[in-house]
Amino acid sequence: MTNFLGEEDVAIEATLNGKPLKRRVKARRHLADFLRQDMELTGTHLGCEHGICGACTVMIDGRTARGCLTLAAQISGKSVETIEGLSESGKLSQLQSEFIARNAAQCGFCSSGMLLTAYELVASGRNMSRAEIREFISGNMCRCTGYHAIVDAVEAVIAKNAKTSAGGKA
Repeated sequence: MTNFLGEEDVAIEATLNGKPLKRRVKARRHLADFLRQDMELTGTHLGCEHGICGACTVMIDGRTARGCLTLAAQISGKSVETIEGLSESGKLSQLQSEFIARNAAQCGFCSSGMLLTAYELVASGRNMSRAEIREFISGNMCRCTGYHAIVDAVEAVIAKNAKTSAGGKA
């Protein structure tokens, strides 16, 4: 279907933050713009709009993806989770607590993308060194923290999860 400006609209059916979504979107509309403007999920930030800074990070089928490089039409048939959805579900609570405790959120602009990237890392169940954590989050830019506090927070969650899975208390 083409609108009066000659832009093609496409139908999408997806799951957004655990809820079914059926919409028509402009074929060339970026996912980050769709989430922010159409769905009013403003936790997905736009920084560079070139996929470099990571502020627009969302989860698509359990993997991080850049919302500024993904077209909204590409999510059809997929499950998308944003910072809002993961926060409301409680899935980010450990990471959020550690970010707060270590002052890893400072200005907060990168926090949504950084938390989602850290969530993917923690959910993988891998025990990573500080260097490996730094490498994993390296696609997310933070201009405030110098990354030390962020790495501390992620490392603390990994350590707590390892202790819990080994039969200890977190």
